[in-house]
Amino acid sequence: MNSVFKLSNIFMILLGNAAMALGIVMFILPNGLMTGGTTGLSLIVGHYTSLPISAFVFLFNAVMFILGLVVLGRAFAMTTLLSTFFYPVALEFFQRIPAVAEGITDDRLLSSLFGGLFIGFALGIVIRAGASTGGMDIPPLILNKKLGLPVSGLLYAFDIVILIGQMLFSDKEAILYGILLVMTYTIVLDKVLVFGRAQTQVKIISERVEEINTAINREMDRGSTLIHTATGYLKKEQDMIMTVISNRQLAHLNRLVTEIDPNAFMVVAKVNEVSGKGFTLPKHQAAGHR
Repeated sequence: MNSVFKLSNIFMILLGNAAMALGIVMFILPNGLMTGGTTGLSLIVGHYTSLPISAFVFLFNAVMFILGLVVLGRAFAMTTLLSTFFYPVALEFFQRIPAVAEGITDDRLLSSLFGGLFIGFALGIVIRAGASTGGMDIPPLILNKKLGLPVSGLLYAFDIVILIGQMLFSDKEAILYGILLVMTYTIVLDKVLVFGRAQTQVKIISERVEEINTAINREMDRGSTLIHTATGYLKKEQDMIMTVISNRQLAHLNRLVTEIDPNAFMVVAKVNEVSGKGFTLPKHQAAGHR
């Protein structure tokens, strides 16, 4: 069974699509804001036809799902199944609730920011669950497979075309707010994707490497790696300690190193994601790096 259909992942996919639909209905539609993706395309179609937004989204997602199934294969199609059919249902559901469909603010700036928060959060948790939101995600993936074109570049290109399409019937302020909306959900998406995964990498150079290394292993219960180095000026060969710790452990490590060697040289850097033993795997499942 595909891992995307674990109960926890199903919940996250449904939550993500519900959050996106809620943000669109509560902030984007009442204030006539511009957005990209399938929703943005539906706004263009809805402007020139009487087709409801939720109906277009459902039809477009269904066509893209079939296209993805044929071109990209069954495994990919299964990861987009829930989003493809649940999102338009959630969109229609929220549109039928007057208190939601009327929006909670007439301020376009607030709507752009909060709409971006909802969309970025929604996209982030769906992607973290190992799924795709379907719709406009699929054409870039197909073109990447057939022509080798970069997915990220194609996504931006399609969004730009969709935004330009909305510019034809939107006022100048709507264009600016649309840009703000896209920027907001892009930033939030990046934050959600690395939330809880960011760690701190520390490199330590000291005359008392063995003592510090032992203390890190025993007192902090963290693994470490010894890297053979040479100093740049005196060409003295020695080992350097590299370890990865949680952000909260940095103060503890700093005190520990200072107590052993006040002259130790430490380089601290933030890393976006760490996988493996002690982070994404239980410690008994893999051997430590020593």
